[in-house]
Amino acid sequence: QVQLVESGGGSVQAGGSLRLACAASGPTVSYYTMGWFRQAPGKDREFVARISPNGDQKIYTDSVKGRFTISRDGAKNTGDLQMNVLKPDDTADYYCALGSWSDQSTEYRYWGQGTQDTVSS
Repeated sequence: QVQLVESGGGSVQAGGSLRLACAASGPTVSYYTMGWFRQAPGKDREFVARISPNGDQKIYTDSVKGRFTISRDGAKNTGDLQMNVLKPDDTADYYCALGSWSDQSTEYRYWGQGTQDTVSS
């Protein structure tokens, strides 16, 4: 059974940084695309970034390009989302997920529990 556990969320002032981590366990986790999504209060869940199984392809939503960096370690079955120059609009619950190469949440089969990140102005 695949399980995902996120860590690293918290509160930070605008302009600051946070690093989110995702630890995956279970069979064949290294074969999946890893994605990060977020959901702000009162809004739908949105795609943030995704990385291919071998890490050679990375895609970001426009609003985080140049500020966020996604990475993964296939040997350790872990993934990270480094978030820099954070803005209040980045405030949300962040989720890591495993699935297909897509920015649609419906294409992701496994989800972590989420981590809350708050950026104050």
